[in-house]
Amino acid sequence: MFKTEALRKLLAGDTLLEVPCCSDALSARLIAEAGFPATFMSGFAVSAARLGMPDTGLISFAEMRDQLANICAAVPGTIVMADGDTGYGNAINAQRTVRDYARAGADCIMIEDQVSPKRCGHTQGKRVVDREEARLRVRAAMDAAKESGILVIARTDARAVHGMAEALDRCRAFRDEGADIVFLEAPENEREMEEACRAIDRPMMANMVSGGKTPILPAKRLFDIGYRLAVYPMVPFAAAIHAMQQSLKAMREGTGSAVPEASFEEIKRVVGFPGYYELEKRYADAKAD
Repeated sequence: MFKTEALRKLLAGDTLLEVPCCSDALSARLIAEAGFPATFMSGFAVSAARLGMPDTGLISFAEMRDQLANICAAVPGTIVMADGDTGYGNAINAQRTVRDYARAGADCIMIEDQVSPKRCGHTQGKRVVDREEARLRVRAAMDAAKESGILVIARTDARAVHGMAEALDRCRAFRDEGADIVFLEAPENEREMEEACRAIDRPMMANMVSGGKTPILPAKRLFDIGYRLAVYPMVPFAAAIHAMQQSLKAMREGTGSAVPEASFEEIKRVVGFPGYYELEKRYADAKAD
């Protein structure tokens, strides 16, 4: 519970909460080591890293929950927010998703109003359920969240499907259902971003996708508009892909490393060899005694 209270305090603070997204336990640990108080398990990144497949609803609830449990175990002192997609079914499925994500260690879950199978919010072909079904999905998620001690981000993708007015109406409905954070996905300009933040008296989330539909704005500008949380789905994921591509290309061409590399000692430190050796020594000594 202490991490959910810490998240509430950060959202009520005087600066924007900037949250890099993780795809696995290793990227979550690197984010924590860099000093960020929170990370967000991105469905886009998990689908890509775990399956090598696009974020089009191909990854399952069980795979996402398993990935989440590994992430939470790797960074026990870090706030972990997680993509719960559509809740993987109807309102009752959404409740199960919330409860199981909480058991896996998440401090906050995002539930959205897309039709299942969903897809990345900045790609084409999105569809959403009707407004009442979306409201009930959030209501069910909130009921489970109150029991589980987890916060809920309620997301609508209606902007791309039905326009800004409908998206705002859904955001108001989600607020009325008690959503802790409201997320209007993919506004297309600053005017729409300002309109959303003015309309909803609840912490608002921005999704900073490089190359997506929403303008990438500095943290101070986002905060001044009214956002209290910004997630960065491609950080550090895009950098890792580029670095691996360049290194493999250089190796294939025989030109040596194309990017700086972590030393073997640094890699061992990051993944926890020093701590393991300490435990090994402790229990080896105990056995000798």
